[in-house]
Amino acid sequence: MSDLLNLSKKLLSIDDFSLLKTIADMPAIPDGAVNVRKNGEGVLRNSTENVKIEPKKDKSGIDVYVKANSKGERVHIPVIITDGGISELVYNDFYIGENAECEIVAGCGIHNNDTCNSSRHDGVHAFHLGKGAKVRYTEKHFGGGSGENIMNPITEIYMDEDSVFDLDTTQIEGVTSTDRRTFAKVGANAKLNMTERLVTHDEQIAKSDVDISLEGEGAALRIISRSVARDSSKQIFHPRAIGNSACAAHIQCDSIIMDNAVVTSIPEIVANSADAQMIHEAAIGRINNEQLLKLQTLGLTTEEAETVIVEGFLE
Repeated sequence: MSDLLNLSKKLLSIDDFSLLKTIADMPAIPDGAVNVRKNGEGVLRNSTENVKIEPKKDKSGIDVYVKANSKGERVHIPVIITDGGISELVYNDFYIGENAECEIVAGCGIHNNDTCNSSRHDGVHAFHLGKGAKVRYTEKHFGGGSGENIMNPITEIYMDEDSVFDLDTTQIEGVTSTDRRTFAKVGANAKLNMTERLVTHDEQIAKSDVDISLEGEGAALRIISRSVARDSSKQIFHPRAIGNSACAAHIQCDSIIMDNAVVTSIPEIVANSADAQMIHEAAIGRINNEQLLKLQTLGLTTEEAETVIVEGFLE
């Protein structure tokens, strides 16, 4: 590994890799480009011939450069926090060259056993896609332990013509509070596919604001949001698509509500062009009793049947 950074006093432990496996499918140091943060500091970094990772000089974060026309690159950039009382704000910028194709695997895992101090990670990720570039970006958030875990991700996407961006985000469990914000500008014949999966429980609060501008002719957007709210948790979704050209957009928000939870869904579409074709739909409901009964007749308990239905819904 050309520029492997492995700080001797901050080596990743077995427990660290267990957390990394949960959020980034990374049970060991992967081949290829990688950057790992632990407790507010970089502990592992490697660049490759086609992917260059550089630390920012003016603030916390990294710049990632993917070479034009490169194919099949995979980049891991997870963050883990294992101590209480840590609060960080990180800026990561990604520059994807023309016609490059890559997968970027992110994720934030906090395991805070400090009941007196919360742990917080705020991340600002900005993606700049060149003409014809294709990116798949996956991000998972997970919280464990007994303390408060706070995560506030901001995602900015700037797409040149003919580019494709597949955004797949998942909040697994254990996140006390999250304020998720996504912004994008989609160029001519570019396509943005966004899938969001979110689970809340206990007294957790989750907000998700999405603001997408379809700027170029032939731009396309698809947003699919699926969530499950349990106990006394609260969720608020506000996806907004703005059509400024002959474009197409489809927003779909589906939620399962349980116990005493509260879910608010506000899909919004704005057409500034007579040639914009835009659709939105939203549904909130309880688990289907017929599905529960069918699974129970197969020998599952009510709790086991609910788990099967929820997992299938979130896939």
